[in-house]
Amino acid sequence: MTRTIPLKHPLDDHGRLPRPLTDEPTRLPQDVCDAAAVLAAAAAKPVLSPAADIARYAHPHYLRAEPTAFGSATFYFRAFTGREPRPAMPREAWDDPALTYEQKRELDAQYTVAESLWSQGRLRIQAAPVMRPAAPLWQAWKEAEALLRETFEAFRHSPDGMWRAQLLRLTEAEQSALEAARAWDTVAEELSLLAAEQRRTATEEHELELTTVAAELGLDASGWAIHWPNDYAPLAFSWQRQTPTGRALTAEIEQQRKRLKEVARLAGDLEATPL
Repeated sequence: MTRTIPLKHPLDDHGRLPRPLTDEPTRLPQDVCDAAAVLAAAAAKPVLSPAADIARYAHPHYLRAEPTAFGSATFYFRAFTGREPRPAMPREAWDDPALTYEQKRELDAQYTVAESLWSQGRLRIQAAPVMRPAAPLWQAWKEAEALLRETFEAFRHSPDGMWRAQLLRLTEAEQSALEAARAWDTVAEELSLLAAEQRRTATEEHELELTTVAAELGLDASGWAIHWPNDYAPLAFSWQRQTPTGRALTAEIEQQRKRLKEVARLAGDLEATPL
């Protein structure tokens, strides 16, 4: 037997019950509301202090600061020459009870950037007088290296009766190459120390490459072999100080001589190769 169930509300045109009406707005979960409130407060909180509050402690080259989307700030300064005193936050600012902790942190960040930019100018004025004579020294080393290799390769085409003369030319090329390598390593070590000092002072984003400094002087230093400062330090338990370029050259010379001795041994003519 069919029964009819009475409905409190009539069905709509699609045969569905209508959604109940309510005067209350849709409520979000409490944790979502709390997170939204925190984000809104953080967005409303100023990143930078009013300029007038800390202006008396700002660096003389300081121009302005602009907040970034990441909650930090970008600081702008007049160009540094590197001849100014090293920027450092005044002690009075640290001791000033009128400044908040946030204001002191902002000043510290400002002076950190100032010191980084100053270090770039400092590297430029210190490296320039070293780089100008470095260019011909690098060229002299590359020419001496090429001559040594050409002289060694010439043994492949030297008649047996010319080996002693070729050995003389090889030892002369070795000596010239060793002198050129030592001269280059001397100036390269100086540049390496200057670059290391700038890296210690600057933040990562303000590190200045030596190739950039050279390019500003009209020099191409892209191929220059400049190692880390520790590579120029004397090796432990070594009676002879060898620098990176000289060390690599000595190893190449030893390999060349070893090859010549092996050839002489196979030919049964060790007296022709008194190396």
